Amino acid sequence: MVQAFDADCLVEKASAFEERLVSESREREAAGRIGADITREMGRAGLIAPELPLRLGGADLTKVTTGLVTEAIARGDLTVAYIQVVGSLVGQVIARNANSDVASHYCGLITSGEATVAIGLSEPSAGSDAGNPSSTARRDGDDWIINGTKSMSLALTSTATVIFARTDPAAGRGRGISAFLVDLNAHGVTKHHISDMGQDAVARGIVEFSNVRVPADHLLGEQDQAFTQVMQGFDFSRALIGLQCIGTASRAVDDTWAYVKNRQAFDQPLSKFQGVSFPLAEAETKITAARLLCLETLRLGDEGLPHTSQAAMCKWWAPLETYHAVHQCLLLHGQNGYKKELDIEKRLRDLLGMQIGDGTAQIMKLIIARSSAGREFAP
Repeated sequence: MVQAFDADCLVEKASAFEERLVSESREREAAGRIGADITREMGRAGLIAPELPLRLGGADLTKVTTGLVTEAIARGDLTVAYIQVVGSLVGQVIARNANSDVASHYCGLITSGEATVAIGLSEPSAGSDAGNPSSTARRDGDDWIINGTKSMSLALTSTATVIFARTDPAAGRGRGISAFLVDLNAHGVTKHHISDMGQDAVARGIVEFSNVRVPADHLLGEQDQAFTQVMQGFDFSRALIGLQCIGTASRAVDDTWAYVKNRQAFDQPLSKFQGVSFPLAEAETKITAARLLCLETLRLGDEGLPHTSQAAMCKWWAPLETYHAVHQCLLLHGQNGYKKELDIEKRLRDLLGMQIGDGTAQIMKLIIARSSAGREFAP
């Protein structure tokens, strides 16, 4: 049943999850997955892909609202915010490129929280070089046959995935690539867990596809055109990732202000020392600036204006500055910050991964340079 959500009310609902998410974050990390219960609860509250149209289970709200929801969830736990970020990214890809029946089915699963759908772009041997996948797809009657290996977040817990595979072996880099919606429970799919330094709850894994049959109507967009058509949705997710990092870091800064105001040294609160308060002031300044950049990028997206360069800025700068901010927070907690009893060290580990996944800083800067100078004059 379609529900109507008010934007402010939805952000408040997301904020209401914060303390619960904080208290349960270690349990999720130990389990190595985000529980289906919290995903369904988020879906019932309308917190997954609210920008999708009502007919697909969304709330037809703005991208800015989706960004604020993402930020609010990430204040509680960066990894749980992945459910929303990936939900919006994959939901947009499916909504724009799948036929109506396929879009209705999978977007309904995503927005309700009944299932997650992963994104399979990276490969163990090809991360930043996404335009040169080794995974292949060939037509066989009414099906496509998929072969290859992908590494992806939510691999071990998702029902399906959007993957990118080469459909024209003779085409050059960035060409002859198609996108498919693949059932992760299909015959020929094998999953392997990846043990990471942080973000264990996102259940990252290696997924092998061995002669996996995919119905022809699960091709997303035009054949051979995925790298230009389908990947347009990444401008949206890059701004969301920035706000995901900002939510986590802003909670760490708030916790650290509370700590240094209460912690006594040399007969006064730690916050009275410039060497303590000034790094936090600098962190707040940079976090606020990054937040405004992300929200402006989403506003441009809502208005249908170009924002590829701004999205790339969000993706490289917000993860970096939020990592630096939480690093300072850990140091200002002293020995207590190094303990696993507090959430500071987990937030630091989680944020470090955001500088790697979904596009490195080098690739983002290349996008910005080419946008500003043109391909002829950029690297």
